[in-house]
Amino acid sequence: MSLIVRNITKVYKDTKAVEDVSFSLKEGKMLGFLGRNGAGKTTTFRMILGLTEMTRGEVLFWGEKMTNKFNNQIGYLPEERGLHPKLTVSQELFYLASLKGMNKKEIKKEVSYWMKKFDIEENINKKIESLSKGNQQKIQLIASLIHKPKLLILDEPFSGLDPINVELLKRAVIELNSKGTMIIFSSHRMDHVEELCDDICLINKGKLVLNGSINDIKKDYGYKKVIIEGNIDFSRLSNVPGVSKMETNKKQSIFKIENYDAAELLFNEVKDMGFIQRFQIVEPSLNDIYIDQVGEKNE
Repeated sequence: MSLIVRNITKVYKDTKAVEDVSFSLKEGKMLGFLGRNGAGKTTTFRMILGLTEMTRGEVLFWGEKMTNKFNNQIGYLPEERGLHPKLTVSQELFYLASLKGMNKKEIKKEVSYWMKKFDIEENINKKIESLSKGNQQKIQLIASLIHKPKLLILDEPFSGLDPINVELLKRAVIELNSKGTMIIFSSHRMDHVEELCDDICLINKGKLVLNGSINDIKKDYGYKKVIIEGNIDFSRLSNVPGVSKMETNKKQSIFKIENYDAAELLFNEVKDMGFIQRFQIVEPSLNDIYIDQVGEKNE
């Protein structure tokens, strides 16, 4: 494993902001780090980076304890953006890249590459404060990845961007990941996480509630959906053991099932009801699992 996080915990007086969170990440993999606002995501990131002292636990980076000596191999895009508004884009990027140990020749080459990649070359000599929010976000992302980090932590990187710019930034993240960079990706957009990430960690109130590959979690999750289509009243099917109705409209009825045994019972009931256009078992989406784990019922 290239990054190992073991039992990291942060206690503020009598409050446990993060409690015994553990996960690992291999080279070239992307981890979706999920949770509601205030769940402890940012505190976890800050402990990994050494910006917040952990109460207990450890972080290993390439087999060694995480220390400041690895700063130049790590990139971080915080949710709270922070650029120098009076500097030009060129000044800002050269300054931040130099802090990561890059020389002027390297910086010039990478700045040119990423400005072109994000279609903002014309802004190179403009002041940060004159840029749109979306273009400022592109500059901040460039600053976090320009030094080709081995580990990149992205906290809500696409927040507030229009769909075209989201796709631009997604392609950049995928490119970096394909070249070996480990990425921790935090977002409230489950579709983005499902599209980009290999694994997920889900924390709720500072505790880890799910950790593993997205495919395995969806496959092994305790419930699934059954979608039934047909010009029939299916309402009585919610009385089948292990089955509950989720929603119904003119086109289809959707039922929640606890397991495949419940699906079989449901199918046996349905097949005797008349012509059925569709009977499909569907694994829960990542959004379904997220809501089930950290939704209002868990408050």
